[in-house]
Amino acid sequence: MDYFNYSRRQANEVFVGATPMGGAYPIRIQSMTNTVTMDTEACIEQAKRIIDAGGEYVRLTTQGVREAENLKNINIGLRSQGYQTPLVADVHFNPNVADVAALYAEKVRINPGNYVDAARTFKKLEYTDEEYAQEIEKIRKRFIPFLNICKENHTAIRIGVNHGSLSDRIMSRYGDTPEGIVESCMEFLRICVAENFRNVVISIKASNTVVMVKSVRLLVEQMDKEGMSFPLHLGVTEAGDGEDGRIKSALGIGALLADGLGDTIRVSLSEAPEAEIPVARKLVDYIVQRENHPYIPGAEAPEFNYTNPSRRVTQAVGNIGGDNLPVVISARLDGNLEVSEQFEPDYIYCGQKLPENRREDIGYILDANCWDGTPGTYPAFNFQQMMELHLCSAPMKFLFMTYMGLNEEAQACLKLHPEVVLIAQSNHPNRLGEFRGIAHQLMTQGLRNPLVFFQFYQEKQAEDLQIKSAADMGALIFDGFCDGILLFNHGNAIPEQKVDETAFGILQAGRIRTSKTEYISCPGCGRTLYNLESTIARIKAATAHLKGLKIGIMGCIVNGPGEMADADYGYVGAGRGKISLYKKKECIEKNIPEEQAVEKLIELIKANGDYHEQEV
Repeated sequence: MDYFNYSRRQANEVFVGATPMGGAYPIRIQSMTNTVTMDTEACIEQAKRIIDAGGEYVRLTTQGVREAENLKNINIGLRSQGYQTPLVADVHFNPNVADVAALYAEKVRINPGNYVDAARTFKKLEYTDEEYAQEIEKIRKRFIPFLNICKENHTAIRIGVNHGSLSDRIMSRYGDTPEGIVESCMEFLRICVAENFRNVVISIKASNTVVMVKSVRLLVEQMDKEGMSFPLHLGVTEAGDGEDGRIKSALGIGALLADGLGDTIRVSLSEAPEAEIPVARKLVDYIVQRENHPYIPGAEAPEFNYTNPSRRVTQAVGNIGGDNLPVVISARLDGNLEVSEQFEPDYIYCGQKLPENRREDIGYILDANCWDGTPGTYPAFNFQQMMELHLCSAPMKFLFMTYMGLNEEAQACLKLHPEVVLIAQSNHPNRLGEFRGIAHQLMTQGLRNPLVFFQFYQEKQAEDLQIKSAADMGALIFDGFCDGILLFNHGNAIPEQKVDETAFGILQAGRIRTSKTEYISCPGCGRTLYNLESTIARIKAATAHLKGLKIGIMGCIVNGPGEMADADYGYVGAGRGKISLYKKKECIEKNIPEEQAVEKLIELIKANGDYHEQEV
């Protein structure tokens, strides 16, 4: 893989009704209905809204044979109104349902974690190699008849692995690891290859972006080893709603798209399904415009490991680099120093004028020719001023640096100045490639200066800034290169505090700095057992001030306990109008009436000492 120059991975073609994917076809966009699959008219109307918004596949949950059979009526209803968009059946727990769905849907998604294996219970199971092989044979015997039905009906399949629903069998042998996630997928892929069934799409999803990205990278590596090139469906599951859902999705999906991986995507938001489509469209369009960009002559550092990266080793300069959390630098060139209490930047870059109303708990960065040694302020040099570094006595210095500027002279200078923090900047159409080039060059030369990424935009809408900046930062964070972010949006269209909030949101979505409560909430589907959007709003209103907590809000048990495994508390649909509450993996209280459940959740958080009242 070329880490510095964008090109799409060449996947084989898969035919999904009238909308093929992979090969030279464009990256497809999809969503999923949250209507009851037995309500034919409601499903048709919502599918139409998804399609009218630009959705190219529509997925529906199929809990049982009745729901699978009703796909026929939904399909007929859509076709009769001139809609030819393929339908995808989503199947869990019952392979018989998949057999029926293959007759009426253009694609069927199965979950390896519960297709033959029992539903996950977090039990440790012991297998000899022979016993384990027998379990694989059980899968093969049940899976092949399904493949034959798909062959006969020209139905595509998606092998959709979810981190939250890995089987106890996989967990017992591989642990809760990306390697286990990949093997769960490969078991089924190897059967497809043996049966010469190639109409297959793969997905690996998780609410944890680090797990999701690492697992997909590993999967592609393993497929390459075994001579496979199946197309990929990308998504961050349970991403949430609002700006958090957009940032988290763009960070995870964007990191993979930027490396040319992905043939179809879904942005999973806890909102109306059709609201997902414009977000996905913006993300795909932003990435693919890099195609045929000017060549970047990058060189991979010998110690870099793409599938198992670790944080680049740096020498701490003040609170930047080393073992410190990544910092947020805010650019405030207009003298406005008003900041949010919750999202207070670590440093403010002021340009050429030091404002009077500065605060002692924030560092201020000035252009080097304007810096006068005022305590709590630090100089910033540009490339032309680099040779003046030795004339400055500041204990911390910042140096704006481009990839092409990091020549032998610059490298020699940095070796003499470990107190310099590099601020990487780029105007290249593929700025990720140049930023990676700087990081790899520093590693190759043994330079341990901290590295902050300057991301510059001119957006008019906060959503566009969130999507683009998260997509640009994703791979840099997962590669282990990020010691800080300087996010700047030119103009006054987006408040500077909102820009700062976006920077903090990116770091949190990448799991490298926590600044607020994290909500792991599913987008809802026909299995959802309560009003998801209003419930999320109520829980957020009561808990958003609790910095550092993770709260899972899940519509049903398919991924609920599993995807919430690293959450502190969980709120899971247990039956129509009934909720179960979790503390980590342990179910604390079952079947609580929905109208009492949010208050009961707050009581549970309080009982464990994790709640404090919001300051007024």
